[in-house]
Amino acid sequence: MEDFKPTSTNQPGRQYPQVNSEGRVRARIEAPQAHTVLLDIGGVRYPMTQGEDGAWIGDSRPQDEGFHYYQLVIDGARVPDPGSLYFFGANRWGSGVEVPAHDQDFYAIKDVPHGRVQKILFPSGSTSTIRRAFVYTPPDYGKDLSKRYPVLYLQHGWGEDETGWANQGRVNLIMDNLIAEGKARPFIIVMTYGMTNEIRFGGIREFDIRPFQTVLVDELIPYIDANFRTRSDQPHRAMAGLSMGGMETRLITMNNLDLFSHIGLFSGGTISASDITDRDVFKQKIKLVFVSCGSRENPGRFRPAVDSLQQAGISAVSYVSPDTAHEWQTWRRSFYQFAQLLFQL
Repeated sequence: MEDFKPTSTNQPGRQYPQVNSEGRVRARIEAPQAHTVLLDIGGVRYPMTQGEDGAWIGDSRPQDEGFHYYQLVIDGARVPDPGSLYFFGANRWGSGVEVPAHDQDFYAIKDVPHGRVQKILFPSGSTSTIRRAFVYTPPDYGKDLSKRYPVLYLQHGWGEDETGWANQGRVNLIMDNLIAEGKARPFIIVMTYGMTNEIRFGGIREFDIRPFQTVLVDELIPYIDANFRTRSDQPHRAMAGLSMGGMETRLITMNNLDLFSHIGLFSGGTISASDITDRDVFKQKIKLVFVSCGSRENPGRFRPAVDSLQQAGISAVSYVSPDTAHEWQTWRRSFYQFAQLLFQL
């Protein structure tokens, strides 16, 4: 199909990359002296062809709906596409492309009241640094100054950072739309760097949760409670994460049942009844365990774990994103489902 159109993730005024109705991505780059140029997306490299004007152009095969990282390979050098906005993923600032999804309305920009995403800097004695986080506050946060809000601590995956959930995940737009539709209770979202990118790909067994747990539990949470109008008790504090951020969520929440009442694991492992030492305490403390993944991520792996929690009388919910794998559309949909359940039980 030749119905290619510029994508929503392009730099202003740039006509490429483009996507067609089949989900094929077309890239174009002016590199007249190059010998070979490839479009690298989804783990596959597609050859690009040079035209008489010196520009290279090439198409991918159909991609899944949603957001994808990509790059160009020019004479062996992997570089961002100057036509795309830049996103932090795969341990670098690089290009991203949005393939329109049939359900994109839930994260679309609409004429509704919008919340605010602000950058904060907080002191971390344990790392001897000043660390960064992004905080989403709901649309009505600045109106009723006596109102306090529950808080969700939301983690990115390996190779990404604290910019991911707002930039790639569009979490603020999802929340704005849910609140406007009366489908979610307003709450604050805190997104910080999970200290994951020092771990080589595949080296998850070497990861030590303790340094990040100290930053989150002993430094960031007290800072947020001191500087934002939070409901700072355990029933009104949640944690969730995607992929490696889900693993962090699992470890930290299981170590701190007195701090968190809602747990969300998006393509990030499971919790089963056999993992719980004292089921009565867990059932009393934890109001929700939410586990999700894409339909192409073998969802059969986590369903028995969720079933075991339900059979033990623990509130547990599973969700499978249709026709997606380990990618942002899975996690956008997962957050959309999870947010509607938070702080309701």
